[in-house]
Amino acid sequence: MVKGLYTAYTGMLNEQHRMDTLTNNLANTDTTGFKKEGATAQSFHDVLGVRIKDTSDWNIPKKMGTLNMGVKIGENYTDYSQGAFKQTDNTFDLALSGKGFFAIEFTNKAGETSVKYSRDGAFTLTKEGTLVTKDGDFVLDVNGNHITIDPMAQVQIDRAGNIYVDGENAAQIQVTDFENYDYLAKYGENLYDPVEGATQQPAEAQVYEGYLEASNVETVSEMVEMISVSRQYEANQKIIQTMDESLESAVTSLGRLS
Repeated sequence: MVKGLYTAYTGMLNEQHRMDTLTNNLANTDTTGFKKEGATAQSFHDVLGVRIKDTSDWNIPKKMGTLNMGVKIGENYTDYSQGAFKQTDNTFDLALSGKGFFAIEFTNKAGETSVKYSRDGAFTLTKEGTLVTKDGDFVLDVNGNHITIDPMAQVQIDRAGNIYVDGENAAQIQVTDFENYDYLAKYGENLYDPVEGATQQPAEAQVYEGYLEASNVETVSEMVEMISVSRQYEANQKIIQTMDESLESAVTSLGRLS
């Protein structure tokens, strides 16, 4: 009976984890280029019970069977499917159609810089004419340099990411892809960080000027999933309540001396 308590308890923990993932998705419904996450679960590894005082077999404890402790929280995964485009007609709002990421020079609070990757193309120009993200991080060109152009000039950006200033090619925005997205980790601030083993490859994505890629979160689907999670959580909760009442009955009634 006590085993059932642990099984229901781990089930509740797993549903809470799923709920946290769903609420994070919903919170980022309006985040440009956000990719929703999903949660996985698996059973615990078998735990062997043994007769610790059984010395009949060369003093080696005998197995009594297996004990499964219910649900184990698995790894989260990211859905990299493309979101819908929103037209803004802003020259420096850029959306990627196809697989690929913008290369961003990110500076942390310690002043350390590194290259991160993002699908969020809501860029702007500083007063010095440097192309940056909405958080002020530098957008990189194909050579890994900052992109600086005349803020007063006429600017056009083609599908290959080439930036034309008054009709002349001034720079090309770096768009990078990876062979296996399992080697990308969410860093925060809508950025991705390649981990050890990540391999870059040419991107097939095309750059669309005057558009932004919306989040790929489908609000209705997430809400339906939340209802399902809530019901499963309540079912596990009911199991614990029922077992608790049974244990209480066993202690107060069945164990009473006549």
